[in-house]
Amino acid sequence: MLKELRRQVYEANMRLPALHLVIFTWGNASGIDRAKGQFVIKPSGVPYEQLTADDLVVVDMDGKVAHGKKNPSSDTPTHAALYRRFQDIGGIVHTHSRWATIWAQAGRPIPAYGTTHADYFHGEVPCVRTLTPQEVQDGYELASGAVIADYFEQQGINPAHVPAALLAHHGPFAWGKDALEAVYHAGVLEEVAMMAFHTELLQHAPMSAMPAHILDKHFERKHGAHAYYGQKA
Repeated sequence: MLKELRRQVYEANMRLPALHLVIFTWGNASGIDRAKGQFVIKPSGVPYEQLTADDLVVVDMDGKVAHGKKNPSSDTPTHAALYRRFQDIGGIVHTHSRWATIWAQAGRPIPAYGTTHADYFHGEVPCVRTLTPQEVQDGYELASGAVIADYFEQQGINPAHVPAALLAHHGPFAWGKDALEAVYHAGVLEEVAMMAFHTELLQHAPMSAMPAHILDKHFERKHGAHAYYGQKA
């Protein structure tokens, strides 16, 4: 299982620069084996052009290295926090992709302006609060995951229906049923972030979110018991 997971997580990480979601070393993808209580993640600071599947690190849910010769990503505690709190997810991606990070730096959620957004996110993509000085001091990366999970819990947001969030002044996190779906959601997030930015740029008056009945329709075409988009399995 871990061999296949390692292969998948390597592929997920390599898709990030291919999709122009990362440059240099600015991102990471992980995937979890729930039965073993371990996840595979990119090593810290290794350029993508040098990355191999053997470089990936296996860690436990406390972020301690179980297998691998390199240090795991510095964002490992964030991934661990999200895996603990979002029990149904199987993969996580963090990037500093340009358009989504612009919204994060502005401290703004990405509004649901159109059906492209609604196909994947059932409502705005939230931007969660800035970490306190004490949180940064006590465990910056761990707190980063906790504030995302806390927000979803407090607002009653299903992480399967909004598979991404922005961390204020930092950047986006996306997740999915596995690492490859997490990359897909990160790519969609970047596109809708770009679209929302330019939608606001073109408007002389403040924009309103799209009508709820259209948002619901587009989301439910692809998700849930009555979905009908695509081919039957």
